[in-house]
Amino acid sequence: MGLIKAAASAIGSTFHDQWKEVIRCDDMDNNTLMVKKTNDTGVLTKKSTIIVAPGQLAVIYDNGRIVDATAEEGVYSFDESTSPSFFAGQFGDVFKEMWERFTYGGGTAKQQAVFFFNLKEILDNKFGTPAPIPYGDWGHPVMNARNNSYIPLSVEIKCFGKYTFKIVDPAVFMRELAGTANIYTKEMVEDAIRTEVIGVFTNLLNSLSSEEHKVAALQLPNKTDEIKKMMDEVMYDEQIRRRGLSIISFIVESVTLTDDSKDKIDEYELGGDVYAQKAKLVDSYGEALKSAAANEAGAMNGFMGMGFMNMNAGNMAGGAVSSAMNQPMPTAEDMQKNNINAKKCPKCGASVTGKFCSECGTEVAEKKCPKCGATITGKFCSECGANTEE
Repeated sequence: MGLIKAAASAIGSTFHDQWKEVIRCDDMDNNTLMVKKTNDTGVLTKKSTIIVAPGQLAVIYDNGRIVDATAEEGVYSFDESTSPSFFAGQFGDVFKEMWERFTYGGGTAKQQAVFFFNLKEILDNKFGTPAPIPYGDWGHPVMNARNNSYIPLSVEIKCFGKYTFKIVDPAVFMRELAGTANIYTKEMVEDAIRTEVIGVFTNLLNSLSSEEHKVAALQLPNKTDEIKKMMDEVMYDEQIRRRGLSIISFIVESVTLTDDSKDKIDEYELGGDVYAQKAKLVDSYGEALKSAAANEAGAMNGFMGMGFMNMNAGNMAGGAVSSAMNQPMPTAEDMQKNNINAKKCPKCGASVTGKFCSECGTEVAEKKCPKCGATITGKFCSECGANTEE
C-alpha cells in the first residue's frame, strides 16, 4: 500500500479522465498547519490521485497507522498493492519510523485519509514580555569599589519582537499536537509557543548580560544573529522542538526601560559613575567608624570629631554645611571674651584688637601694670593682680 508518482505528462492528458478522485489541499495559508482530506466514504479507492503542492507534506493514514508519506511536490496515485515508497527527501527516516511505529489507539475502523502538513516557514508571530525583566546593562558599567572591578548597571526592560517557526518533525507534531484533527491552525498552538518563546528569551537575557557577552540593554535589537546562534547551540527552544516545531528566526524589534531604570541611566550619564562614588563614600565612612572606635582619647570623642551624629553617608557633606549655617553669629562681647588681645577704646569704649579703634579711629596704646609692668587689657593685672585704675 503506497504512492506511485505519476509522470508530469499525465496532468492534462487523457489519463486525467481515468482518475476516479483527486485529493489535494489548496488552502494552506500562513495560519494553517495541518489539514485532513478524504472522500465521502472515508476510503481511498485504487488509483486515487493525490496532488502535493510545493511546501507541503502528504501523509497517507490507514486505519490508525501511517502507510506512506511524501514531501516531494508532484502528482501521485494511490495503490493498495504497492509497498510504501517514501518519496520524502530529507524526511525519509522520519516517515519510515512513522510507518513502523506510529499508531493511534482507538482509531476508527476502515478510515483512510490524507493529512497535508504545511512545511513552509510560519511568519509574523509577535511576542512581548508581559512584565519587566531584570537585566545587567553593560552599556552603563559601574565600579565595584570593594574589589575595583566593573559590574553592569541593574535595570529592568521590556522587549518586543517577532519570530518564525516551522514543522520539522511531522510525526512528533501529529502525535503531540494535531492528532487526527480535521484541521489544525496556528491559533491553536500560538499561545503555548509564545509563552515558551518568552521563557527562552528570558534565559537568553541572563547569558547576554553575563561577563562573556556584555551586551548593552539598548543594543539587543542589533544582536539578532548572536541570539539565534545561542538558541541553536544550547537548544534553548528544546520545549518547542518536543512538539515537532523549531524556531527559524528570532528578532528583537524594540527594548524599553522602566521609569526607574530611565532615572538610573539619566543619573549615571549626568553625574558620572555616581554609584561607584556612593560605594566609595560608604566604605570610607566605615573605615572612619573603625578609626573612631580605636581612638585613644575615647570612642565617643572620635565619633564626635567625625560628625557622628550625621549617620547618612550620602548626606554627610550637606549635613555639615547645614549645621554650620544654623550656628548664631558671634557678638562683639563674644569676640572680646574669646580674644585675650582685645583692648577697650578710651574714647568710645569699643573692643579693640589692633592699634586703632575700628569704631572712632582713636589710637589705643598698650596698657602697662604700674606694679609689675606686664601688658594688661582689663582693670586688674593678670600677672600680679594689682588694680590698675586706683
